[in-house]
Amino acid sequence: MRLRQLFVIGLALSLLGIGVPAWSEDDPRSCNDLLSDDTPAYVVCRWMATPEEAADIANFWLQNDGEHMVEAGPMDPITIDCTQPGNECPTDSEGDGEAHDSGSPDVPGAEDGGTPECRNGEECYVDGSGITPEQKAAAKQTPAGQAAQTVSQTNMRVWIDAELADDYKAGKLAEAAKKVAALAAAQPGIVGVRFTSKLGADAQTFATPEELDAFVTEATTTLRGLLPGKKLAAHTVVPLFGCGSNDACKTEMTKKYPLLDPERIGAWLAKGLVDQLALDNGHLATEYATWKIDAAEAQRNQWIQVRARAWDAYAQIAAEDATFAAAGSAQLNEEQAAQAITDRVAAPLQDDAAETVTLWTRWQDGQGQVNRVYGEQWAANTTWDQLKKLGTVRPRLATVYDPANPEVDVATDLKNLSEVFGQIYLHAA
Repeated sequence: MRLRQLFVIGLALSLLGIGVPAWSEDDPRSCNDLLSDDTPAYVVCRWMATPEEAADIANFWLQNDGEHMVEAGPMDPITIDCTQPGNECPTDSEGDGEAHDSGSPDVPGAEDGGTPECRNGEECYVDGSGITPEQKAAAKQTPAGQAAQTVSQTNMRVWIDAELADDYKAGKLAEAAKKVAALAAAQPGIVGVRFTSKLGADAQTFATPEELDAFVTEATTTLRGLLPGKKLAAHTVVPLFGCGSNDACKTEMTKKYPLLDPERIGAWLAKGLVDQLALDNGHLATEYATWKIDAAEAQRNQWIQVRARAWDAYAQIAAEDATFAAAGSAQLNEEQAAQAITDRVAAPLQDDAAETVTLWTRWQDGQGQVNRVYGEQWAANTTWDQLKKLGTVRPRLATVYDPANPEVDVATDLKNLSEVFGQIYLHAA
């Protein structure tokens, strides 16, 4: 009874603070005075119950040893007596109306608890994906396919990471999508496919918004036909979001990145084309210097915009960051690493817009220089040691791994990565 009281009181109090927007400071229920001075104008606060009213609510339920709580028991269920004259009860429901033992056939001719028995040599089950056993077997022999089998020995969730934009431009989307789908279908438990990165940020790939929309639509439609039930993800960047309310900044970002229109990206989510959207954070430290917007402010602006558009109602939103890695290996000391983790990992999660954070732990630049978060050949490294302390948020952390270019070998690399990350994107060449 005491637990039930606390639950109801907690539920009542949880409703305080956010409600119908308080557009006027004269509104007696406005709590805008509790917001910081730099809060955007469209973010408002309104008491659904004032603190005084909340105290009265709590007192109502607790007084006289919770007598009102006792009285507020469950309502009597609505029942219909089918034997009473005038009451009609359906008699055409599924089933035969008889109770059956657990594991007994569901339908005549079924076996093993419900699998229809094949007769006359007909095919009882058809894999609608169109991926043949031979294609799955071939996919398993690729570096990504072998890595997927190795990952199954860890407790990381697995995505296949691919880039289909170039194949689309070359008129080979269907062929490339089938290879990627074979990888995702060959190993049980793979979550889905990330089918593109830097979407719309590379002007050389797509020239017009219409072409960009056509690629997203065709790629997702093709993959969903090949991989029913699997998730589809994309990676992009929305520079406009970092501007906040700075109109000059917004004008410049719109001109500089004409394809990265938030309304277009939001439409992909609302239509259900993309199940996960990763927003890159790499530009936040440098893109807005002209307007004296630092990385922390730009990041906060970005996640405010994401929340305001309720993008997380349509898809999972991820933050993506490659800046932990440095030439050779990360050179941060313990204090610097802790601050970087606070700024680039904790902040996006605490802002309640990004549900996961993807960190690039190893990548190679155009000059062939390898950048790492951890030490070369997995040598001891302060930044990596700090990341290993994030056990409580490990399921929300992901990384990208190229099995064709291992640090040591695939098994060793995946074992070490699993100490920090709960999810991994396996790059498919």
